[in-house]
Amino acid sequence: MSDLPTQAQVVIVGGGIVGCSVAYHLTRRGITDVLLLERRQLTCGTTWHAAGLVGQLRATRNMTRLAQYTTDLYTGLEAETGQATGFSQRGSLAVAWGQGRWEELRRGAAMARRFGLEVNELAPDEAAALWPGLAVNDLVGAVHLPRDGQTNPVDTTMALAKGARQRGARIIEGVQVSSIRVEGGRATGVEVIGPDGAPVSIAAETVVNCAGMWGRDLAARAGATVPLHAAEHFYVVTEAIPGLPRDLPVLRDPGNCIYVKEDAGKLMIGCFEPVAKPWPARGEDIPDTFCFDELPEDWEHLEPILDAAIRRVPQLEHTGLQVFFNGPESFTPDDRYLLGETPEVRNLFVAAGFNSIGIQSAGGAGVVLADWIADGHPPMDLWDVDIRRMMPFQRNRRYLRDRTVETLGLLYAMHWPHRQPETARPVRTSALHERLEAAGACFGELAGWERPNWFAPNGVAPVYEYSYGRQNWFPYSAAEHRAVREAVSLFDQSSFAKLLVQGRDALAVLDRLSTARMDVPVGRVVYTQWLNPRGGIEADVTVTRLGRDRFMVVSPGACQTRDRAWVERHIRDGEACVVTDVTSGIATIGLMGPNSRDLMQRLTDADLSDAAFPFMTSQEIEVGYALVRAARVTYVGELGWELYVPTEFARGVYDAIIAAAGDDLGLTHAGYHALHSLRLEGGYRSFGHDISDEDTPLEAGLGFTVAWDKGDFIGRDALLKAREANRARGGPTRRLVSIRLDDPEPLLHHEEPVWHGDTCVGAVAVGMYGHTLGAAVGLAWIEHPEGVTAEWISRGDFRVEIAGVRHPARLSLKPFYDPTRARVRG
Repeated sequence: MSDLPTQAQVVIVGGGIVGCSVAYHLTRRGITDVLLLERRQLTCGTTWHAAGLVGQLRATRNMTRLAQYTTDLYTGLEAETGQATGFSQRGSLAVAWGQGRWEELRRGAAMARRFGLEVNELAPDEAAALWPGLAVNDLVGAVHLPRDGQTNPVDTTMALAKGARQRGARIIEGVQVSSIRVEGGRATGVEVIGPDGAPVSIAAETVVNCAGMWGRDLAARAGATVPLHAAEHFYVVTEAIPGLPRDLPVLRDPGNCIYVKEDAGKLMIGCFEPVAKPWPARGEDIPDTFCFDELPEDWEHLEPILDAAIRRVPQLEHTGLQVFFNGPESFTPDDRYLLGETPEVRNLFVAAGFNSIGIQSAGGAGVVLADWIADGHPPMDLWDVDIRRMMPFQRNRRYLRDRTVETLGLLYAMHWPHRQPETARPVRTSALHERLEAAGACFGELAGWERPNWFAPNGVAPVYEYSYGRQNWFPYSAAEHRAVREAVSLFDQSSFAKLLVQGRDALAVLDRLSTARMDVPVGRVVYTQWLNPRGGIEADVTVTRLGRDRFMVVSPGACQTRDRAWVERHIRDGEACVVTDVTSGIATIGLMGPNSRDLMQRLTDADLSDAAFPFMTSQEIEVGYALVRAARVTYVGELGWELYVPTEFARGVYDAIIAAAGDDLGLTHAGYHALHSLRLEGGYRSFGHDISDEDTPLEAGLGFTVAWDKGDFIGRDALLKAREANRARGGPTRRLVSIRLDDPEPLLHHEEPVWHGDTCVGAVAVGMYGHTLGAAVGLAWIEHPEGVTAEWISRGDFRVEIAGVRHPARLSLKPFYDPTRARVRG
């Protein structure tokens, strides 16, 4: 403690593999004034007992890129540092004993090939030859990734620490950080517990929370949200097995919740059981003294898993067990880790909550976080793991504990399309929840919101039956879709994030952020993007001018935290502008379809004609006994209005709508599955699904939102350069396009590779079944070095690969449905 410095450029809290990776990569970026503080000893929390698996294939392109980087890093780490790591690339073998699991694995294999990973699809007998002793009588197939690896977690951490030290980082063990210092909304250092128990301050420009299980509480004391909770994680190690091959790939049998790894002539059997055990079980604090500790054995809990392991590897029945291990690991509410600068506190970064994949994620997470700190922005789209996706309520301990029961097992559960979490629900319900429930709503969850995804008719239970094919809700959602196209439907869109931006300088702030012109007449609704200086899309919003100095910003529910932080961080010193989150105070009801005007006219005396109430305008009108802000906008490609209703009036307005509809207008309820199938037919974009901070409006097909002549805005210079380059070649080399299958049977979900002849040119970003078009439809990112132009697309021969089968597809720069947007202006 006597050699503890009083300041450092970057202070990292936590000496697990992730903290050491962040230190290592910061020094590689030239930031060498790095101080890593570990409360006890390096690796003593979770890292030391990790299984050390290093897989490369993740659910999305960028997460796979990070996993690939980790593998490449570990390959050369020992040679660089002189510290042994135990890393070897023995491969992995995932087996499937049901058609659903086999389709999941084959879809993953198609993604792997697109990402440049070596992958083999195997018949059961081929899997048995690769993994001797494997029972394959019930298997449908297997997928083998030869370059997957395994490593010694402690040795690998020590190598990262050594590499960081070699470039100047200081790593001090036995120092407990008690709090993060915050001044003026910025992290300015940490407080540690001195040898006499008194606090000692260390100043820093940047603080990085890599505290693992302790990360939530440390962040909460600084006013930041880091939602994670530990769960007990079990594995056993057998006695030595004579003749056991030393080069066995890691075996994954997700259907039986197990993985099996050869380790020094023994087998380690680990599990991700469907019902986990949160730890601590009753919300107690994790002991500060925890250091290389083990949790109590629980043979009863593990018995079903061991039985499954014996069925898959029969020789285990006659093999003794040498070790029963139980240790804690951190899990997040959505099974994705937490990375980036916290929205509440500037210069406070987080890398925590790694959901049992910390070893394979550490390299990639470390390098991108170091880049983020060094450059002031993430180096790629990291929305999958960006901490700004989290909501403040999600640091609630009871919520986290209840959700953790499920999230551990989800790692190996079937990743069905549209699968919904089952625990810690409901959390956030709209004012219309009970009425929608009575109408047959089957609710999904987004950012804690209970949202109706589809409506079950009388006599049908509103419960999901998952598959990769047409799920049980398919015909009911199709009927909702058709009602929007042919009559009128009601959507509960209360989960939209709603921000009031007010003050003398509100216009200047929003105009500086937005691609579109904000100085518009009061009542005008403007669709716009907010960009970063590189021209990438940071937010996709509508802005309604409510008054001279008052605006309402509406964005997707998942972006509530992110978008508020983006505005607040771009208010300059001295500017009079205040951002107020009014999401909870305003319900939103969408009335969409060709009969929406007739229905609305029964509800209000206001003139709703096209001349009096044009498209993309907003007015305050009377509906029922309420004053409602009605916006004539659409996300489904039909005439419609969004009604913004004070929450306490929402039920009354809903009741008035139902009463006014009668039997002649064809009013139905519609859910988010129908909304997405409608919006994809119409080519409407969605942040986080189709567009991200890596994508410019020109690439995303949103150039029409850019007011080139309005003056400066963030990202304008980058867009001007991109526009000139596009003109020179005839179009961008990368473009978001509408895509439609020719065959009406296959379904699109996401990440399906798109082929042009024998060349993979991109992938589907998101897909649904287009009930008006009669085939699966979606949006896809396509690349072509000479420009993704209409002429090149017209040459055809495009195919989408789904579980190993390539299906003919059509591409278009314009939406397949109503490309001129005539219907929304009807």
